[in-house]
Amino acid sequence: MLSIRNVSKQFDGISAIKNVSFKIDKGEIVGLVGPNGAGKSTLLNIISGIYLPNTGSIIFDGVDITNLQPEKICRQGIAKTFQLVQSFPELSAVQNVVVGALFGKSEKIGMKEAIAKAEKNLDYVGYPMNKTDYPVKNLNVVELKKIQLARALSTCPKLLLLDEVTTGLNPRESNDAISLIRKIRESGITILMVEHVMRIIMNVSDRIVVLHHGEKIADDTPLEIAKDERVISSYLGERTYM
Repeated sequence: MLSIRNVSKQFDGISAIKNVSFKIDKGEIVGLVGPNGAGKSTLLNIISGIYLPNTGSIIFDGVDITNLQPEKICRQGIAKTFQLVQSFPELSAVQNVVVGALFGKSEKIGMKEAIAKAEKNLDYVGYPMNKTDYPVKNLNVVELKKIQLARALSTCPKLLLLDEVTTGLNPRESNDAISLIRKIRESGITILMVEHVMRIIMNVSDRIVVLHHGEKIADDTPLEIAKDERVISSYLGERTYM
């Protein structure tokens, strides 16, 4: 489904991503991990069109999307959540999600259908439905994350990019997030996710790609990643996460 080919990105002459290549098959959950500053969010931003790579290419469903604008990539079937929640603070929860329904991959729809779709996705992600008309500026972080995820799902993605979607969640909320991620995959959506909570990434991923100083140092199953000496020394430490 997705092929990342020799992608590099520099900011003011400093390399954030160095010649990274890997593939994602349809139906996979792939974890993207590494220390702070490893280039994980930068890579998601390149895939989604927020940044253009200095070198390399991104192929999605056989189409080169490397130089497409973010809205065109979204309409190709790639949606992204953000590490720092992005929202329209003066709009209600349901209005924030309607934006995704109106401007995403799906065919043109009317406002009534878009609202119904937004409410369905808010319910799907576990958002409290008694707060659909609340302005998002009055909501907490967990609710904002659910709105952001519902908005991404409302674009009808084939590939969902999740950037630290469980950050700030307590253990019960994190377990709920694991179940939701699996449910999203079962619905037919492929997932590439950045996550620092290793218990989550190890238990939900089919494969894990590890970045370090912008370079890919491993790409394997969670079991093999947990035993990889280079990954242990650069990121995992000696703790067992399985």
